[in-house]
Amino acid sequence: MVRWAELGELPELAQIERAADGLFAEVGIVFPPGTTMIEEAGDPGRVLVEGDPPAGFAMLGWIDGHVHLDQLAVHPARMRRGIGGRLMAAVLDHALAVGAPGVTLTTFRDVPWNAPWYTRHGFAVVPEPAWGPELRALVEHERELGIELAPRVVMRAATAP
Repeated sequence: MVRWAELGELPELAQIERAADGLFAEVGIVFPPGTTMIEEAGDPGRVLVEGDPPAGFAMLGWIDGHVHLDQLAVHPARMRRGIGGRLMAAVLDHALAVGAPGVTLTTFRDVPWNAPWYTRHGFAVVPEPAWGPELRALVEHERELGIELAPRVVMRAATAP
């Protein structure tokens, strides 16, 4: 069941994010210290979770008038059970409900559970000339943080009318 997070769950979600980030080491990507995104959330109203206790989460924001998926993470021990797909469906449903024209995200282009996975969920690569100013600033910020450890892309999915 996907639901909005509760304030007391945010520290637990950071553990899920760190565990999920550990999978990137298998493809040669090791994130710099201090780049755990859920710790920035502060507001559980930005975070959808699956399960009780949560097995995964999606952290949302707003970029250039679109709902922006800041992070989607599922604990490795609970992967391949449809949790990520249910979270993604809930993100798209939320974007539609709040009147956003779509959902944007940034992700690794060649990591199988990143851009190829999002493509299967209706996302397409957005070429750089089509980026809005906030999205451009976000990509630059990610570069400054050292997150661009492998080729990355910006993607967008339109909400259904």
